[in-house]
Amino acid sequence: MKRRNSITYMRKIYSAIIVWMAVAFVGMAQTAPKREFRGAWIQCVNGQFQGMSTEKMQQTLTSQLDKLREAGINAIIFQVRPEADALYRSQYEPWSRFLTGVQGQQPSPDWDPLRFMIEQCHRRGMELHAWINPYRAKTKGTQVLAPHHPARLYPDRCISYDGQLYFDPGLPENRRYICKIVTDIVKNYDVDALHMDDYFYPYPVKGEEFGDDASFAQHGRGFTDKSDWRRNNVNLLIQEVMHTVRGIKPWVKFGVSPFGIWRNRQSDGAMGSDTRGLQNYDDLYADVLTWVNNGWVDYNIPQVYWEIGHPAADYEVLVKWWAEKAGNRPLFIGQDVMRTVKHADPENPSVHQLPAKMEMQRAEPAVSGSCQWPASAVVENVANYHTLLAGNYHRYPALQPEFPFMDNQAPGKVKRLKEVWTEDGLMLFWTAPKAGNVMDEACQYVVYRFAKGEKVNIEDPSKIVAITQRTYYKLPYQDGKKKYRYVVTALDRLQNESKGVKTTVKL
Repeated sequence: MKRRNSITYMRKIYSAIIVWMAVAFVGMAQTAPKREFRGAWIQCVNGQFQGMSTEKMQQTLTSQLDKLREAGINAIIFQVRPEADALYRSQYEPWSRFLTGVQGQQPSPDWDPLRFMIEQCHRRGMELHAWINPYRAKTKGTQVLAPHHPARLYPDRCISYDGQLYFDPGLPENRRYICKIVTDIVKNYDVDALHMDDYFYPYPVKGEEFGDDASFAQHGRGFTDKSDWRRNNVNLLIQEVMHTVRGIKPWVKFGVSPFGIWRNRQSDGAMGSDTRGLQNYDDLYADVLTWVNNGWVDYNIPQVYWEIGHPAADYEVLVKWWAEKAGNRPLFIGQDVMRTVKHADPENPSVHQLPAKMEMQRAEPAVSGSCQWPASAVVENVANYHTLLAGNYHRYPALQPEFPFMDNQAPGKVKRLKEVWTEDGLMLFWTAPKAGNVMDEACQYVVYRFAKGEKVNIEDPSKIVAITQRTYYKLPYQDGKKKYRYVVTALDRLQNESKGVKTTVKL
């Protein structure tokens, strides 16, 4: 009798689990957004590429991109300028030691990592954001600077601090120089965005002063408080970079990923977050809210790297704070993969914090996505992180969030949509719409599929079968007995979507 009751009880438990999983899956399918930024940072300063052969590095990068695409990542933020050097063909700065092992040494065989990554990302339907560090001129590990490194050419423009070199943010000539670097990248490469991370004024070191007294005296611009002056220096750079990018290619975005705390409530009772940590505003002189609220950046990815329940910087507190205070521009959340999987969900200790973090993030209308740090942890599937993204949270494709303040005009509809038998099988072909200007040109296409009798709803991402640069799609022909309706739309550079064109196909 006890055994029978036990079996009955277990059957009930299994049935409940199956029902719960089914409900969870349906809920996920209904709530998965059609538009979401799903980024990942690929850094070079950890030395992962240093001294690799050209072939090996290309193999490593393509392997990483393939795994990231499988995980639903749709944007790569690739570090190309870590210390006034270059992982691209720069007119002004030396090749990076994080590429060749020796600063200034050209890769052999010769190649251009940034151009390679742009081509590989676009081929996979991903954006490529070129990530630069604006002020840092030398990291601690760099022992020798190349002869034509800017810190050797213009030593009076740099300040030594904590074993590193920084361009003095107070000098107008340094702002002009950084904008020249930005121009070089944006003008010569088909990047989707120009990106800066959290390094503005250096992270403070106890007992060491940043030596900018001379530039404050010479370029103080009437400021009496050095902290206000420093913040204004960074504000000026942010504005000038924005104007530089817009003036070259108006479809290229400019984004930042600042440290995760703007100010603590102890410092600003009205606007600060309920946190107790280092502050952008007071310690790094990065007034991120001013940039966002004045439209000086196109997107913002605060690095909310802490766990839910952190005593000084709670993830939940910070996500809600950023969503409330910084919604004037697209807001994405920077995620620390290792910290996320290291800590258990306070409400469900049997699992790590990814599910809870995704639920919190998607519950905030002002949050339009997230970015994973580092990309390598996703690739390595630490604690099934890749599996969860691919199978759950990024199960269906997503377009990029809209940027209506940059462009809200959709391209025209595709033309001449039809099925054609070829030697490669049954294909769906179409032609690009005409465009009045470069902003309206179709750059990608979305292909949707609906079964017979199914309502056509292109807002449902589960119906997307392809996002492609090509003007054709291979159909999965079987026996020609089932009808399906296909819808094709066009996307411009900022992924404004055209109206759909439909056709019915027997497969």
